[in-house]
Order: sequence, then C-alpha cells, then structure tokens
Amino acid sequence: MLLYRGPIHPEFFSIAGRRQASHPDFEFESWIFPGGHVLRFEHATTTLCEVVTDNPHELPDRGLVTTLPCGGERDYEETFGDRITYVTSIQTETLSEHLYLGTYQEMVDHGNDQDCLVSSWGHDGPHPSLSLVEFQRYSDQIHVQTYHLRGDALTVLRTQSILQAGVAEED
Repeated sequence: MLLYRGPIHPEFFSIAGRRQASHPDFEFESWIFPGGHVLRFEHATTTLCEVVTDNPHELPDRGLVTTLPCGGERDYEETFGDRITYVTSIQTETLSEHLYLGTYQEMVDHGNDQDCLVSSWGHDGPHPSLSLVEFQRYSDQIHVQTYHLRGDALTVLRTQSILQAGVAEED
C-alpha cells in the first residue's frame, strides 16, 4: 500500500471500473484494477491517493508519503495540516481452499447486492481472483472497504480507510 500526497495518473493502472462521490467540501474517486485499487480524496488544495498494488516499483516516487507492506496486520494514521485526516487498517489472511472459495463466493454475492466496484481476474489458475471496493459517504468523510482475493495464493487482503476533510480553525 502506498500513500501519495498529490494525484497519481491513471496511465499506471489497467482500470476496470471507477466510482465518484461529490460533496461541497471534497471530491472522492475510486478506481479498481486486477489485484488493486486507487482512492483519490481531494479537499481544498490537498489531494491524497491510496494505492494498493502488487507492483509498486512501476509507480513514481514523487509525492510518496509512506509505503506499508500488506502482509499481516497494519494500522496507519496521519493528519495533513488542518486539511485531511487519513486512517487505514490492513489485514491479510491465507485461507484453506474451502474457506477461500466460500469467501470468494460471499464477495461475488456482496458485490452483486451492493453498489460496489468489482473486478474478477486471474482465471488462468486453479482458483479465481477478485477485487472489490465499496464506500460510504458522510458529511465530512468517506469510509472505504476493499477486498482483494488472490486465488493463486489463497489470500484475502482487506483494507479499511477513512478520509476526513478537516475544517480550518477561525481566529
């Protein structure tokens, strides 16, 4: 997982779907691609982009704030001035074949029931893979849940991120 302070160009990704949310105080956009996602949150003059990818070496260093490995469990929080608060939690789990296939089917069903971005991929292996992004918009923040299921490794990567627009204090 990479966090950028500034926009990242879509040419770096094979985007399979996009969703946007507008609010008077912020703009939000999510992109999904096989095995990863990009979240772009813009408030006032500050833009943050969260990127989950299995190929971080292809991405630019410009604007990179931090890089977090996705193995295991991680939490990260940072406030960017009085503009944006960013919080994320990352969990990765390797499952048995039976549990993986059950989880895969649950995510397919969830993606069909919700207003989610879903991309199935990796059908050349013995088990299918899937990426899913869903978000909820609130008055001053976005809550995002993502799931990336890798059939080749029987792993599930889940991220939960909150991006909150700050309010400058008045004198």
